[in-house]
Amino acid sequence: MQAWLDKSAADLGRAIGAGEVDPVNLTQAFLERIKAHALSDRIFARLTEDRAMAEAQAASVRAKAGARLSLLDGVPISWKDLFDTAGDGTEAGSKLLAGRVPDRDAVVLQNATAMGLVCLGKTHLSELAFSGLGYNPSTATPPCVNDADAVPGGSSSGAAASVAFGLAPAAIGSDTGGSVRIPAAWNDLVGLKTTHGRLSLEGCVPLSLKFDTVGPLTRTVEDAALLMAALEGRDLGDLRGALLQGRRFAMLKTVVLDDIRDVPKAAFDGAVEKLRAAGAEVEPLEVPELEEAMAQAGPLMPGEVYGLWRDVIEAQPEAMYSEILERFRLGKEFSAPDYNAAWAKLDAVRQAWDVAVASYDAVLAPTAPILPPNLERLNSDSDYYKTENLLALRNTRVGNLMGICALTLPTGVPSCGLMMMGVQNGEEALLRLGVAAEAALG
Repeated sequence: MQAWLDKSAADLGRAIGAGEVDPVNLTQAFLERIKAHALSDRIFARLTEDRAMAEAQAASVRAKAGARLSLLDGVPISWKDLFDTAGDGTEAGSKLLAGRVPDRDAVVLQNATAMGLVCLGKTHLSELAFSGLGYNPSTATPPCVNDADAVPGGSSSGAAASVAFGLAPAAIGSDTGGSVRIPAAWNDLVGLKTTHGRLSLEGCVPLSLKFDTVGPLTRTVEDAALLMAALEGRDLGDLRGALLQGRRFAMLKTVVLDDIRDVPKAAFDGAVEKLRAAGAEVEPLEVPELEEAMAQAGPLMPGEVYGLWRDVIEAQPEAMYSEILERFRLGKEFSAPDYNAAWAKLDAVRQAWDVAVASYDAVLAPTAPILPPNLERLNSDSDYYKTENLLALRNTRVGNLMGICALTLPTGVPSCGLMMMGVQNGEEALLRLGVAAEAALG
């Protein structure tokens, strides 16, 4: 059974369908691997063992009866600890929510369960999901698969680590400013940021209701597509026959290449050349209006998140990590007129973006302009924390501000991702491109 634990979710699903793997044995093997792993306490906030075994047993009965609910029926996955799980704690990485136990599953978890997926447990995250680094001294900081002394990226830090360290075949996270894509990139995974509103946020502990999205972290693009479909409660469309020949990509130059470090830049350039070698056309693109969008991130995100969390935070501010508390409190600086004016400006930028990218199949950028920062230095150097956090989030934030879907793929260079940005609700087309790009990148 151990040989199966490093397979993709799709391969496990196919093996269950062929009678080669039993969901009960598979789930038990993952639970045993998690318990035996030296770093599991830094990755999982809690296991949902009784639930997992009950779901696996039901999946096993369906498999033997030829009545499977989907390709992933019986496949166990992990969930970021901001998705409500009925009867099990959901604390969003914060002591502010210690002991919080919801009585209903999040809607996306309900949908995945209805498709037969097995819930292994809940993974650690940045406190209240408000950091791109994954550093959380309040609960736990998960490890980075490529650097034991570095952070894993956030805020879906434990989600990425659970897959990268082989403790789950796939994970579900959330992305408000890059929180799926950054940890996916820094741990050499595929990460999908879905269009805002595409997947239900009901039962998800919110950060920013205007920007929060749900998305999978996986080993392959096929798995990302399957998980997105399951979160919607449907079967996957056809991804076969995807080619790069004749596809037109824009290589974004505005903002995303500023102050980029040497290794991510070289990895991005190498990935672009591989796409060209596979037949894609890649053209440089400037969208100067993006500078204006970035300027509005302050009043938009901190303004909303502090409005949502002010009463909870100010009732017990000493319970929070100081850097996260300070970031929330930035929202005090912006008034309602500031917030509404920022949205008007952002809507204008979104229109300019749509015009600029209309003739391309996708827009390319480095997922992150930096490598995973040093954990100890983040703990001791506040200026370093702030600088690295803002840089980590900068490129991915383009997708959130523009309200589009985006996909990160491993480039083959450790902790360096290639980001492909699509259009609103264009996930199916983007994932087909992602399958072809994945093959070209090797």
